[in-house]
Amino acid sequence: MVAVLGLLALDRAWRLEPAPAPLATWPTQAAAWPAGHWALEQRGHIPMPEATPAAHASFLLPMPANDAVSLRAFWFAGTRESAPDVQIATSALERKTGQWSPARFVLNAGALGQQLGFGVRRLGNPVAWLDPGGRVHLFVVATGLGGWAASRIVHLRQSTSAGAGPLQFEPLRALPLSWLWNTSFLVRTAPLPLADGGMMLPVYFELGLKYPVALRFNADGVFLGLVRISRRTHLLQPTLLALGESDWLALMRDNGPVGRVAAARSRGAGADWLDLPDLELSNPDASIAGLALQPGRMLLAHNPSRVGRGMLDLSSSADGRHWRLEQALERGALADEFSYPALAWADDRLWISYTDGRRRIAWQRFAYTPDARAAAAP
Repeated sequence: MVAVLGLLALDRAWRLEPAPAPLATWPTQAAAWPAGHWALEQRGHIPMPEATPAAHASFLLPMPANDAVSLRAFWFAGTRESAPDVQIATSALERKTGQWSPARFVLNAGALGQQLGFGVRRLGNPVAWLDPGGRVHLFVVATGLGGWAASRIVHLRQSTSAGAGPLQFEPLRALPLSWLWNTSFLVRTAPLPLADGGMMLPVYFELGLKYPVALRFNADGVFLGLVRISRRTHLLQPTLLALGESDWLALMRDNGPVGRVAAARSRGAGADWLDLPDLELSNPDASIAGLALQPGRMLLAHNPSRVGRGMLDLSSSADGRHWRLEQALERGALADEFSYPALAWADDRLWISYTDGRRRIAWQRFAYTPDARAAAAP
């Protein structure tokens, strides 16, 4: 532990200072919504690559309204988690047909290692971002020697132009987050979009101690700096929610004994953060996914039990502190697993994806339906 604390002290001296952050933005208009509820419209499973028995850690990327696809899904798949054959898979939801395209692999460890010039043994946790120029950026966890705690975050960018066939990516670099060969940083959850076209990418450190970090990127995808979100050392996989343009909330997975969703808040557009009391929501050391549709309208997908990942819920909040159940997404046995959810807003619908038993990626689509009384009001 002393050695780890020493490394962290040295690491702090090597870090960049984040640039002054601009304002957050939201995917929906700020007009008030009538009282209503989320109604399930459709659910299913995203196609898997052929002869691939395991899948985990999906991510949903909304595409522009003029694109041929509504969403792109990314996840890692292979014979099992951490297996040498694990690759990053993708499928697209075609806007015209409403069907998912056949899954294909877009990234494998061997090719990535050759391009970067260092060994890559495992891949995981893809997170995607669409820049203002329409290019897809992909952030993935890549390990060398050691397990997930010895990972780096590799930044890749779309190398094919729009409409030029299947997605292809070129690696830019491993993000310079640590003097210790940039290791032990991982990514999992969606970026927070910014009004200047850039974004804040939530990541986390996981070597002995565990803590969340926010990374700043400009509109071209250039890394500008980072700031630590929480001073606690048992939190990981933060998800960022905008309460206001410069008032942000981070909710986090709890790897400690408390077993509740943890929280921190920044009133200065992510420049500094203050730890808050834990939420009343249980967390069985499991990933969560948040989405702020507009100020005062936030959603969270999470496992609601202290033990196991056999249940998955969708909850809503107006202030980020008090949450109510909107939908029971899954209700399984204790040994079942419905985990690592992702949320996206596309085509005026809420989309949710998640791991189903470590074998497939499930998805659900919801519409916001006004209550009868609200719909009848003049």
